[in-house]
Amino acid sequence: MTAALREPGCELCALSVPVVWAGDKFSVIVVDDAGYPGFCRVIWRDHVREMSDLSREDRLLLNEAVFQVEQAVREVMQPLKVNVASLGNVVPHLHWHVIPRYADDAHFPAPVWAQAVRSTDPAILAARRTLSNQLGAAIARRFH
Repeated sequence: MTAALREPGCELCALSVPVVWAGDKFSVIVVDDAGYPGFCRVIWRDHVREMSDLSREDRLLLNEAVFQVEQAVREVMQPLKVNVASLGNVVPHLHWHVIPRYADDAHFPAPVWAQAVRSTDPAILAARRTLSNQLGAAIARRFH
């Protein structure tokens, strides 16, 4: 994100992770989450709290971006379900989580932020991490 848009104390403004796609209005990252390979975030560049803070045109742009990331996650990760969430309770900076879900993941069928109910087989997680290495390119293709 550009320096002019950084706000002190905002962990999304301070992110130093690789961005798989960046435009003028939003960026897409693949989160390094050991339990959820393929977990992505679509982060609005301007520091706003809510979708209703955006113009209609920007809301449509952001919704389309989330849809495109979801499609890439489905294509590459082949999940049972994709969770899409915009919570922002901890970080009041507009962003969407796009999370591939599987019947064997640690929290299924509950949200990933709930109490874990099992451990996913390490070999399965390793295979999903291998797939997630292809995800950035699949996302970038959708925005070019």
